[in-house]
Amino acid sequence: MRLTALVAACAAGLIAFATTPTLAADITPDEARAIAKEATIYGFPLVDSYRIQYSYFVDKADPEFKGSWNTLNNTARVYTPDDKAIQTPNSDTPYSFVGADLRIEPLVITVPAVEKKRYYSLQFVDMYTFNFAYVGSRATGNEAGSYLLAGPDWQGEKPPGIKEVIRSETRLAFVLYRTQLFSPADIDNVKAIQAGYKVEPLSAFLHHPPPAAAASMDFFKPLDPQDERTSPAFFTELNFILQFCPTDPSETALMERFAKLGIGAGKSFDPEALSPEIRKAVTDGMADAWKAFADYKATELDTGKKTSADGFGTRAFLNNDYMARMASAVLGIYGNSKDEAIYPAYFTDADRQPTSGANRYVMRFAPGQLPPVNAFWSLTLYQLPSSLLYANALDRYLINSPMLPGLKKDADGGTTLYLQNESPGADKESNWLPVPKGPFFAVMRLYWPKPEALDGKWKAPALERAK
Repeated sequence: MRLTALVAACAAGLIAFATTPTLAADITPDEARAIAKEATIYGFPLVDSYRIQYSYFVDKADPEFKGSWNTLNNTARVYTPDDKAIQTPNSDTPYSFVGADLRIEPLVITVPAVEKKRYYSLQFVDMYTFNFAYVGSRATGNEAGSYLLAGPDWQGEKPPGIKEVIRSETRLAFVLYRTQLFSPADIDNVKAIQAGYKVEPLSAFLHHPPPAAAASMDFFKPLDPQDERTSPAFFTELNFILQFCPTDPSETALMERFAKLGIGAGKSFDPEALSPEIRKAVTDGMADAWKAFADYKATELDTGKKTSADGFGTRAFLNNDYMARMASAVLGIYGNSKDEAIYPAYFTDADRQPTSGANRYVMRFAPGQLPPVNAFWSLTLYQLPSSLLYANALDRYLINSPMLPGLKKDADGGTTLYLQNESPGADKESNWLPVPKGPFFAVMRLYWPKPEALDGKWKAPALERAK
């Protein structure tokens, strides 16, 4: 860890200062490799989430910067290919964001009344990337209210005027708002709702003097996405993040094992201080983790044995399935828990071949077989390897249920979508979702899915190669 970051963390009273590596003296290369693999699978969601939050809430020079910690930032537009910090973003719902620093006091999150036909949600995500709470249409309804977001160190009681106390197990958290946009002409209505969102410290809500501010923090500059996968400095960054993450009792033994390689809150991991043998073991262990991810994707996700419904949720729901959590972060970080949304994904076509713009595809919804939702559904296209929205001449990144009145129906009343690089023809262009010339994948989003979508009675249609 950088000296400045360690000093700041110590000043905040969060970790003990260490000046020398805390590597176990008797660790063998084989053991170091095994721990590095395990810690990469465990730590990737934390490290990649921190990368995003650093760009959103810390680095004011970053074009993705949203605002300081504990302030609300509204983005009064949908995401486009110019938004690059977060992979697989939706382009249905303008986002609002709060980076919550809960070290000193809780935040009060206030939402306005929202008309019943409009879906909105607040997703509460901790540093582990667990979805630990929701506010919004499904979870709490569309009525106005105030909610208290508290960190692990707060010991107070629920104040008057607060509907619910929401607990984060980590000292930093992320609140991700989604407000449904019905059409481009609807944007002023979304802006009016966003103007009603409010975030304030508990002391301000109670009209009390504020507590002493947290010590200034020199936040660790994160690795870029490629270095996250290969650089042993990944573990230096992970150590910095773990100071905000009290150890869950279920992970005590895990952290004791990681400590043998100098991984953990308060530990010092210096790649330059490692012997050549241990350094190679560490990089080999990281490569092992990414091979394990690729195998998991190929055998579990691409085959449909597991879906997004298995990879996003609370700590209790995921039950220490670290590979499911890693895969979810890699493929769609900050995805919703299944009751809020599910995400049928198309990395391969109906013949289990990787999707590529070298081919033309169709997706047909038979009559009465549109995705069953209480809110809305969409199909969004992402280019590979970036997992970002694909810039195209139509500026069309998705097709969603609000667009149904403008789509052409099949003769039997069904709906066919065309996923291909070139136009399917003027008579079909309303149903065209442009794809790049090379690799891509598509994600269907079902917001507030109905029971038949959750229990498997409804099946997402296949992506077929056009004849």
